[in-house]
Amino acid sequence: MDFDRMPKDWPNRTSARMTRARPHDWCVFEVGRGPEILLLHGAGGSAHSFRNLIPELGQYRCLIPDLPGQGFTRAGNKGRLGIDPMAEDIARLIEHEGWAPKLVIGHSAGAALALRLSTLIPLDRIVGINAALGSFEGAAGVLFPLLARVLSVTPFVPRFVSGLWGNAPTVRRLLASTGSPPDEAGLRQYIALVQDAAHVDGTLGMMAQWKLDALMADAPKLTTPTLLIATTGDKVVPARVSRDAAALMPNATYKELPKLGHLAHEEAGARIGAVIRDWLGDPG
Repeated sequence: MDFDRMPKDWPNRTSARMTRARPHDWCVFEVGRGPEILLLHGAGGSAHSFRNLIPELGQYRCLIPDLPGQGFTRAGNKGRLGIDPMAEDIARLIEHEGWAPKLVIGHSAGAALALRLSTLIPLDRIVGINAALGSFEGAAGVLFPLLARVLSVTPFVPRFVSGLWGNAPTVRRLLASTGSPPDEAGLRQYIALVQDAAHVDGTLGMMAQWKLDALMADAPKLTTPTLLIATTGDKVVPARVSRDAAALMPNATYKELPKLGHLAHEEAGARIGAVIRDWLGDPG
């Protein structure tokens, strides 16, 4: 892979490699040994967001791809950044690599991807952390996706956004607005992502194509045992989104934690890991 793009201190850098699974050039991280689990990050993030959770999953082999167009994965088809095609491409990646994960842990939009993936391949369990399973409300429901769609096809916008926002004060404010104030290492990592115009382009493309109506209409048919963890300090996805989604799903368990923000797994990896292990019946 082009390691020049990846900072020298990037989390789990020595475990990263590139692989080609049509239509994307994927950057994947493989950490640990044991039963395989797949971890899927949210929009605007990358595999690095699980850096504080992975040590709590030491009894597993963690498989963490950067999503298409984000982090260090190059999107081979920018028209495949919506939930359905992206889930299909993740399933193709799993088949290509010969992986057999039975557990998928997803954060935010990654949790929605995990649920859609469960309709394509057999999974034993799913964990969603502050799962983005709702739609924008009111006028924002029209304006936000429309704005993302316009920006994603406008030349030079991703580079302009990277130049305008790719600085410590702005990124710090953006992260704090999620309810999860960053530590210094996390701040540096998100600055690196925001400064990457290709990452910004991929994030905008994902936002522009993201539609959850079909997934949520199928919620009563999503029978894979699922744990939805929500936090009351989340300023991006209110806890009620996961609570309401759990009520629609026949085998869902809802767990609410106080205070933590949207990036709860980055703020308190040990706490989130303990909740997951408890639900799995695995003391770690």
